[in-house]
Amino acid sequence: MPISDATGKLLIVTPGLSQLGPNVESSQLPQAPNHTKINAYTFPLVIFVLGGPGAGKGTQCSRLVDRYGFTHLSAGDLLRAEQDREGSEYGQLIKDYIKDGKIVPMEVTIALLENAMKAALPTSQRFLIDGFPRKLDQALKFEESVCAAKFVLFYDCPEAAMEARLLERGKTSGRADDNEESIRKRFRTFVETSMPVVDYFGKQGRVVKIDATPSPEEVEAKTREALKERLGEEF
Repeated sequence: MPISDATGKLLIVTPGLSQLGPNVESSQLPQAPNHTKINAYTFPLVIFVLGGPGAGKGTQCSRLVDRYGFTHLSAGDLLRAEQDREGSEYGQLIKDYIKDGKIVPMEVTIALLENAMKAALPTSQRFLIDGFPRKLDQALKFEESVCAAKFVLFYDCPEAAMEARLLERGKTSGRADDNEESIRKRFRTFVETSMPVVDYFGKQGRVVKIDATPSPEEVEAKTREALKERLGEEF
């Protein structure tokens, strides 16, 4: 969830972005001005949280926030907050991309995440970034321009189990994409675009894989055990 003052202090660094149409590729966007890269001392612990739709990422992030004091940043929530923010220069751009089913240019998403992290720094040194990076180029750009992630926390769950959860949620969620056809499209998108991110970090020994099939309580216990093993008992 975005922290409360992130949208109020938003300063996107990419100039002229609102003039670009929704079909422009990220590689065609103007370059952002040079800025000082945030280092690991400034952000001592950044964890990317990935998993297919219905894997339970949001539930587990909420529990980690409560137990360990993480700041939970959802890329999707930040984008939605920015598109609805009165006076936003980039609100319409974000709406157009989402409407067309396209991934918002990574420069926008990364700027939103970086600004939210800077706003939280006075009180938080631990960040869970949920649902990002969705593509490998996003991961590379974030680590190049913001800071390196410690690792990816990957919630692995069979497609059938995730589909059942989402269909059940759809009975009360009111979300237009909680239907069988949309769910399966989201599964395909995740496999095609996000699994390469998991594979890339895995080859570097930077993936903590959690079986997300059991109950939320069991998954939480496995997550806590894995984090202590990776980060030390004092964590």
